[in-house]
Amino acid sequence: VQLVESGGGLVQAGGSLRLSCAASGRTFSSYAMGWFRQAPGKEREFVAALAWSGINTHYADSVKGRFTIARDNAKTTLFLQLNSLKPEDTAVYYCAADVNPRSYSTVTYASAAYDYWGQGTQVTVSS
Repeated sequence: VQLVESGGGLVQAGGSLRLSCAASGRTFSSYAMGWFRQAPGKEREFVAALAWSGINTHYADSVKGRFTIARDNAKTTLFLQLNSLKPEDTAVYYCAADVNPRSYSTVTYASAAYDYWGQGTQVTVSS
């Protein structure tokens, strides 16, 4: 499975971005997917996760109400809509795939549970 992120960039505080993660693999629709981020000098942290169902989601408290995770199984692509961006959202954003989720509704938010990772896309929010 290969994951390729895109859509990052430089944006002013309050602005929006839409990140994409293109996935290879014919069974993408059965993967649980997630987004993580890592800011300079900090550990990688969980951002959002989406179950195989496409319905069950989980968000970090810091992004709840501002970010939205979604998937298009026909295009084998995962998305992360980032609204009301803040300077503290500046980080490299990574998508990840759990190819063996426990169930249709399993939301995976532990990084150790993910099997594949993308190379990341930089998001920079200026104040």
